[in-house]
Amino acid sequence: MKPGLPTAMERPHFIGIGGAGMSGIAKILAQRGAQVAGSDARDSETAEALRAHGATVHIGHAAGHLAPESTCVVVSSAIRADNPELARAAELGIPVVHRSDALAALMDGLRPIAVAGTHGKTTTTSMLAVSLSALGLDPSYAIGGDLDAPGSNAHHGEGDIFVAEADESDRSFHKYAPQVAIILNAELDHHANYASMDEIYESFETFVGKIVPGGTLVVAHGQAGAAEIARRVAGREGLHVVTYGEAEDADVRITKITPRGLTSEVTVLLDGRPLTFTVSVPGRHYAHNAVAALAAGVALGIPAHNLASALGKYTGVKRRLQLKGEAAGVQVIDSYAHHPTEMTADLEAIRGAAGDSRILVVFQPHLFSRTQELGTEMGQSLALADASVVLDIYPAREDPVPGVTSEIIIAAARAAGADVTPEHDKTAVADVIAGMAKPGDLVLTMGAGDVTDLGPQILARLAN
Repeated sequence: MKPGLPTAMERPHFIGIGGAGMSGIAKILAQRGAQVAGSDARDSETAEALRAHGATVHIGHAAGHLAPESTCVVVSSAIRADNPELARAAELGIPVVHRSDALAALMDGLRPIAVAGTHGKTTTTSMLAVSLSALGLDPSYAIGGDLDAPGSNAHHGEGDIFVAEADESDRSFHKYAPQVAIILNAELDHHANYASMDEIYESFETFVGKIVPGGTLVVAHGQAGAAEIARRVAGREGLHVVTYGEAEDADVRITKITPRGLTSEVTVLLDGRPLTFTVSVPGRHYAHNAVAALAAGVALGIPAHNLASALGKYTGVKRRLQLKGEAAGVQVIDSYAHHPTEMTADLEAIRGAAGDSRILVVFQPHLFSRTQELGTEMGQSLALADASVVLDIYPAREDPVPGVTSEIIIAAARAAGADVTPEHDKTAVADVIAGMAKPGDLVLTMGAGDVTDLGPQILARLAN
């Protein structure tokens, strides 16, 4: 066994092993020498990538998939209590470990950077992973999205830094003890788990309390929720707080963001000295993510000019304004945005890069609870596009809520002056877009569900 592999995880079984968070932990354990097994509802490129690392991946959930010699069963909050493999684990007396506890165990003995916030976690974590790797530091990392290929969301490195996406949705980020923590923003989301902004603030305060003594909190200065958290934790003993943003009193001050097509040039003032570097994705919010990554790396003692140069090596992560291709003069781009703030940020970024081109959006709402609480704001965000096609709600882990449908979003979008077409049949979308799109247009598939599958279909239909 390689150093750092907990004994209880020598033969782990993952229920839902193909998920973004679960697959990353499974990959790191496999790279550390564990005999990894697990199951997922469907086969995928991620599952195949895990098999290439020696993992056994079953398709479908069945009690027989759980080997009696398994040393633990790893689950996420999405796994329901009636899962047959979970029931079998109880019969066999095999310990059940939450995904966050498994990830926390992998960080032991290393210098963790935990990236938190309602939006931007995956991008910022990816920026750190790529830039630290470019500097030869070989960090370990666990990201909520693939960098450049299926299964590239995690890595066991030989260096002493571990970069992890810290998920607030189910409060699991309370399990981590980072040396450096980033809070990008804080907004009301995950309505099944949080009833108010006060609950969100309390949860983030608990997360900050887990930073090791003498550690650093990097926090956005100009975002209201993050600023409120900074105010609440100000003066805590043993905590160093570094703010970043465009305000004059930010510790790491962004003085200029210059759009250059699908990239940006960013200038910051750090310790009184200007520093300019390139961010290879468009939009102001991605520039802010890069500056958060810069501040976190500097907090670990990495020279700022080295890190700034290395940040230019980041070229994006799958589903974060990812160019899927071009056909008939139409570019198709994929966006994971599913919260109104994310939707607005991505649409503004694309608008800034598109010039006079039209922007057509295919939007799939994610979760009934989110649509119930934020559907009006989602519709208002869609008014930034020239035209939109809105699909039915992707339920993920949730059961339907009476009266909650995509019509909430459609009505709000139309009230905001948007051109919106409802579409209940996902298989018809490629034809609908082909009938709307003209050479020079940009098509954005947007949402956290399986809307991402439509990009290749749209391209194929346009090509024909």
